[in-house]
Amino acid sequence: MEQVQCFGRKKNAVAVTHCKKGRGLIKINGCPIELIEPEILRFKAYEPILLLGRHRFAGVDMRIRVKGGGHTSQIYAIRQSIAKALVAYYQKYVDEQSKKEIKDILVRYDRTLLVADPRRCEPKKFGGRGARARFQKSYR
Repeated sequence: MEQVQCFGRKKNAVAVTHCKKGRGLIKINGCPIELIEPEILRFKAYEPILLLGRHRFAGVDMRIRVKGGGHTSQIYAIRQSIAKALVAYYQKYVDEQSKKEIKDILVRYDRTLLVADPRRCEPKKFGGRGARARFQKSYR
């Protein structure tokens, strides 16, 4: 059975995509991608599909499980895992030329579609109320 599994990450959100031969269904936590909430961020999740065209997704089904993080982080993790899964599927089961084509389109548009953002939350230190903020100092 032709199947690949890829993940996308953003902050604490992790999205795992199972990509297999099918007829173009994309479901996130069992719900179609068209019903993603919040509506404003829906097109962020659509980006890989809009960039590459529906015809490239027509032969594959994607099941995405996402957990952790907030709404925005989850959407960014989803779009990354969709892009990575399609590239992996094309590399494994289609051909190297079309995989390279897809990769170039995605990287030219936005590198974070394929490469994770390494920034993480900095831990709080003593002497202040945050990672960098200090308590106010009084001289008299």
